[in-house]
Amino acid sequence: MNYAIGIDLGGTNIKYALVAEDGSIHNESLKPTQANEGRDVVINNIAVCCEELIEYAAAQDLEVSGIGLGTPGIIDNGLVLGGAENLPEWESLPLGGLLSRRLNKPVFVENDANMMGLAEVRFGAADNVDDAVFLTIGTGVGGAMVLNGELYGGHRNRGAELGHVMVDPNGETCECGSVGCLEAHASVTALIRDYKQALVDDCKAIPEVVDGKYIVQNYKKGEAIAHKILCRHFDYLAMGVAGFVNVFSPQKVIIGGGLSEAGDFYIEEIKKRALKLAMKETSVFTQVVKATLGNKAGFIGAAALVFDKVDKMEPVVF
Repeated sequence: MNYAIGIDLGGTNIKYALVAEDGSIHNESLKPTQANEGRDVVINNIAVCCEELIEYAAAQDLEVSGIGLGTPGIIDNGLVLGGAENLPEWESLPLGGLLSRRLNKPVFVENDANMMGLAEVRFGAADNVDDAVFLTIGTGVGGAMVLNGELYGGHRNRGAELGHVMVDPNGETCECGSVGCLEAHASVTALIRDYKQALVDDCKAIPEVVDGKYIVQNYKKGEAIAHKILCRHFDYLAMGVAGFVNVFSPQKVIIGGGLSEAGDFYIEEIKKRALKLAMKETSVFTQVVKATLGNKAGFIGAAALVFDKVDKMEPVVF
């Protein structure tokens, strides 16, 4: 059986694992990213994680086919172009080549949301599906598309920024510089912002801690403000999902992120509203489902990328 190292790089932690080609995890761990210490420290930390797993695999007499890395940002053939606000100096960075030379292994670098989506298609909620759209709802809104069984990112992998489709032309300013993006209106960050503003508008005190879980709990308790704001959240997500369905007609739309664990009602509300907005002809075969791999999806997908790529191409060395 083939094995690969999967790395999920976040602004706070690096999650990493040795993964078999059937998706089973043989060794996983966590290491602080130390992003505030600069990109050289982050790159070294990634390499140390890989070296640890390479040593483990050798001791178990397991062959490592390569290394997959999911990182925030826009990636073009191993080169991080930019777009990772939570990582310093994470632009114009030949990450694939740097790691490949140090580790003497094929290294494939992709956007982190793409890795989560690929994991769900290969081993999770959309197993055996050829066409799927994946959305992860968190601090921002990330997304991935798998078309005809392959990740799709547009020309030179610079597209598929699903969180930055416009859902309100007169809406909030987005971190990307545009206005009215899905991320600016349907992320957990936006949900919290809107809930706090609604409390202020209603002359109510803002609690010391407000997060997505708090808002969902109040929604379930029947609080009017929580109900109003969460329904707005559902409507914006439904607009985005309906647009993706009309364009791509996926077999499945997979919703991930912490809020997707809020209960069945969360997915059901998005599904009900989105399929009402989408064209009947484009949505007739589409299911809206919850992601199943949780916080392991990033490194599982990164390993799956290795299995997809290692026999087809050589990683670019800069």
